[in-house]
Amino acid sequence: MTIPVRPEYTARRRYRFSTRSTARWFVIAALTVCGAGLTLRVLADAAREHPLAAALVVLASLAAAGSSAPARRRLRIRRAARRTARTLRCAAATAVETAETAEAEAVAAEVEAAAVAEAEAAAVEARVYEVRGIDYTLLDAYEFEQAVADLCERDGCRDVEVVGGAGDLGADVLATAPDGRRVVIQCKRYGATNKVGSQDMQRFGGTCYAVHEAQIAAVVTTSEYTQPAVEYAEQCGILCFDRQALDDWSAGTGPAPWDTVYDTGDPAVVA
Repeated sequence: MTIPVRPEYTARRRYRFSTRSTARWFVIAALTVCGAGLTLRVLADAAREHPLAAALVVLASLAAAGSSAPARRRLRIRRAARRTARTLRCAAATAVETAETAEAEAVAAEVEAAAVAEAEAAAVEARVYEVRGIDYTLLDAYEFEQAVADLCERDGCRDVEVVGGAGDLGADVLATAPDGRRVVIQCKRYGATNKVGSQDMQRFGGTCYAVHEAQIAAVVTTSEYTQPAVEYAEQCGILCFDRQALDDWSAGTGPAPWDTVYDTGDPAVVA
């Protein structure tokens, strides 16, 4: 038969009340309270005498308290600050790129406008000098009408139009002279042996004033005119530019239709 072993208990030391220990703790507590009060009083006197120093001490205390914030909170603050800085940098870069793009587009538009203006001026100048010394007999009917229109534009006419073709009612070129008068011209690209006759002149005379409201009416040809055509033109006040008058106008040595001088012996034919 097994006999159970009883556990051994260690006797606990009982606390005994001691008057000496109690008095000692009271003395320490009293000294601590008195020291804290004296320290607060000294600090209060110092704050009254040196408020700036007191403020610095308070700020240092707050900073120390803030430095004891949890590490996770400080990490979140730093991350937010980095994100804000990154966003600001991106916004600044975008603004710079936008400004540079707008400036580049403005410069490109100016360059393009200057190039277009220069090209148009060169085209006009080319037309001006192209009509000098042309052999008009080598042109077809439409090219001849365009060449006469270029002459008008070269010599200062405005609103120059080539309107020749089916249903033109006798007018091939319309323009406004430098002095404002309306110019109506019929172009006859004929061979040297094919003269402009009175029937051609009558068809033009029947529409140039009544339909086209001409103030200056002229027939320009690469050939010559028959005598009946010249007589009809004289009666209607139509100017007749033959091959020689056309070459002189083109070369700048003869007058344009709105600057004509009539020969006394043949008033309808430009001298």
